[in-house]
Amino acid sequence: MGSSAVERLTARAAALGVVVTATEFPEGTRTASDAAAAVGCPVGAIVKSLVFVADGRPVLALTAGANRVDEARLADAVGAQDVRRATADEVRAATGFAIGGTPPFGHPAGHVTDVLLDPALLEQPQVWAAAGTPTTVFPLTPEALVAASGARVVDVTEDAGR
Repeated sequence: MGSSAVERLTARAAALGVVVTATEFPEGTRTASDAAAAVGCPVGAIVKSLVFVADGRPVLALTAGANRVDEARLADAVGAQDVRRATADEVRAATGFAIGGTPPFGHPAGHVTDVLLDPALLEQPQVWAAAGTPTTVFPLTPEALVAASGARVVDVTEDAGR
């Protein structure tokens, strides 16, 4: 597992006071359902780190594995007119990590302008997030996730408020 991406995340997390114990799953953890199956947890305990471009700036939405982001709700939450999913190159530029392995924190300072957290993640005793590669994940508490990511808890999912 000695991936430089995992090592970068581990070092950056330590600076934030979070211990990252990454576990590698060779079969892959690229999607939330893959990760849940590998870990043996509910899909709702998987943290999806999704990058969007909102009026030209990168925004990170941390959502529970079973939920989908509503781009209009995300636009409202960050005060943007135009929101779209980031391209693979934009994700790497904003976070330093590839799609499928993007962790919820540990990105280069100042690149991601806003981090939003799905309140459904707070209902889990433990959540699992990408550890820098599409085959590695790590566990943490929702409280540690909020603290390390600096996220605002706001529901930008498709079924919010229904």
